[in-house]
Amino acid sequence: MSTPPPSPTRNVLIGYLTRELIGRILTTAAILLALMEILALLEQLTPILERHQGARGIAYFMMLHAPMLVGGTLPLAVLIGSLVLLVQMTTGSEIAILRAAGLTTPGLTRLMLPAILALGVAGALVDDQITPRSELALASWWNRTDPHPETGHGFWFRAGTTLADIGYVAHGGTTVTHVDLYQRGPNGRLLRTVHLDTLRYADGTWTDNGGRSLEPTGAATVRTATLSPAPALAHGWPAGIRPADMIRLSMDTPPLSATTIIAILRGRMPASQPPAALRTALLARVLTPLSFAVMLLLALPVVYIPPRSGTRSWLPVWCLGAGLLFVVFQGMLRALGNAGTLPAPAATLPGIVIFTLAVCALVLRIEER
Repeated sequence: MSTPPPSPTRNVLIGYLTRELIGRILTTAAILLALMEILALLEQLTPILERHQGARGIAYFMMLHAPMLVGGTLPLAVLIGSLVLLVQMTTGSEIAILRAAGLTTPGLTRLMLPAILALGVAGALVDDQITPRSELALASWWNRTDPHPETGHGFWFRAGTTLADIGYVAHGGTTVTHVDLYQRGPNGRLLRTVHLDTLRYADGTWTDNGGRSLEPTGAATVRTATLSPAPALAHGWPAGIRPADMIRLSMDTPPLSATTIIAILRGRMPASQPPAALRTALLARVLTPLSFAVMLLLALPVVYIPPRSGTRSWLPVWCLGAGLLFVVFQGMLRALGNAGTLPAPAATLPGIVIFTLAVCALVLRIEER
């Protein structure tokens, strides 16, 4: 049995709602993005000027930092944009006209969902493909222009069974200083500790200027050896590491693409984050469209504002507060997931389910009155 084609009226209504909704969301996102860019620039303006980067450096910083800010502003922009559109339609009696024509609140939601889900997919793609590249390029430029890289913070990473403690990275990741390698066996037992003063990357190869190694040989004995300058791989430096990897590993919370996360979880790439945080980030990115849909649902109760109340109603404020509560609740759960306290599904799904059920229950209660 064939499905009847959608009516022309429905197509017109979908097109109208999609155009108006996306327009308001993108306008809101642009305003929020500009505000966040200004705040980020005020924080980094002095270091940029101290490095003699000038206006070009300011523009470069803003351009590369924008994708990261887009991922943070889009969910809130969906909520605010949906609220603005629905409030305008309610106070302008458009919702009343649609109800008189037989369109229910769930029907209105179904007409608006395609645009929201499309924005969610676009936001997930930006977070997965553009943001990791732009933030890595920004961190590399920031490291390359740092006149005092020795003041940078140290960090740890793991590559297979080797743990590495890095003093600092310089020259865009091509120089690594104060390296301590802890080589372990398959059972986790420490086999050897290697200290290398400086590693440099050139022509696809890491070389060091020598160092020393410590190897436990018994209960209270240690064998010490002096290492002469040689390719770093000969002294236990993990294979396959590039300068870009060192910049990524030096970042506190680097945004990663899904392919990078999967490669790290399978042990094919070095990592500085725990597996629990990687699994939580991967599942949260997959659920991005559903999070956007929850933001739309949280704005839905404003369609019940009496037209005569107009902008005097407090319902939009309560809806905005519910959206902010959803963001905070999801952030708390994700923090627990990053720490390994909660598994990835429990750190990402409950907020979506709870707030969706709460809005549905509220709408059904209002409909019954």
